[in-house]
Amino acid sequence: MAQNRAGSLGVLRDPRLAQMAVLGTILAVGAALYDFALDPRQVVLTFATALLVQFLSDRIAGRPALNYRSALITALSLALLLRADSLWAHPAAAAAAIGSKSLIRVRGKHLFNPSCFGVVFALAAIPGVWVSPGQWGDGIAVAGWIAVAGTMVVSRAARTDISTGFMACYGGATLARVLWLGQRLAVASHRMASGALLLFAFFMISDPRTAPDDRRGRLAHSALVAAIAFAMGAHFYVTNPLVWALFVAAPAVPLWDAIFTAPRFEWESKGAKSDEVEVQGIRDGGARDGGAVCADAAGAGARVLRVLRGQGGRHAAQPHVEGGACPS
Repeated sequence: MAQNRAGSLGVLRDPRLAQMAVLGTILAVGAALYDFALDPRQVVLTFATALLVQFLSDRIAGRPALNYRSALITALSLALLLRADSLWAHPAAAAAAIGSKSLIRVRGKHLFNPSCFGVVFALAAIPGVWVSPGQWGDGIAVAGWIAVAGTMVVSRAARTDISTGFMACYGGATLARVLWLGQRLAVASHRMASGALLLFAFFMISDPRTAPDDRRGRLAHSALVAAIAFAMGAHFYVTNPLVWALFVAAPAVPLWDAIFTAPRFEWESKGAKSDEVEVQGIRDGGARDGGAVCADAAGAGARVLRVLRGQGGRHAAQPHVEGGACPS
């Protein structure tokens, strides 16, 4: 009974559930009120293809259960961002996005954000495809801010540092350009209230499986992506600079991980039957959110103690690792 209760709490604490709820709500509200020009058949094909490719990838890799949550988040992101004249463009992008997680890997970690890779693949390889950032309007941007704030509160393990770092760097560059050109401040606020920008900052660049593992690396990467996106949009007039910047900057992630070493992020398995993972655990070399890691403190403490004993006890274990109370 206690194990079942712990498993249920782990499921509820999984930030991906809140992310799916937020993205699904935005998609439903946008389709109903803002005329997203999205064919329902495109949505169905996107979800079906994402789940099918994820199923095949899990079977080929020998994983015991379907990792449906990541597949659904990718499908929701593609449905929100991508527009096409044909029915096959969305499922093709979904197949490329999910497939990239297994096919393009560096040191056991997939290199590209799946949603970003799917969008870039569609834009580069499929005719009649576009991303329409102007589809959101002001109302959905306000709703996006509220949804993002709520997601950050309920998600203890969210990578808020890379999201806020990106928004600060990109917003600062945008404000500086507006002031340099003598434009009104309303121009900067209008650009920063873009629904597409909010989705990118809080649901794409913050993907913990493709972001740097260490906080310093994440902050450096957020500044790099912001600089590339700003240069592409403001000086080279590239369409969709955000997704292209994240795609171009992706090879820098292994570099940040090599410079700023930290244990790799993992979705921790707690005996899930319907998904690959139930509880999210962050093993970060920097400061740790005490409430978010209490679930795995006992097991981690045992492993640390074994290592220390093997080294002759030259280092002291942290009190909470040895079984003390977790910080509240």
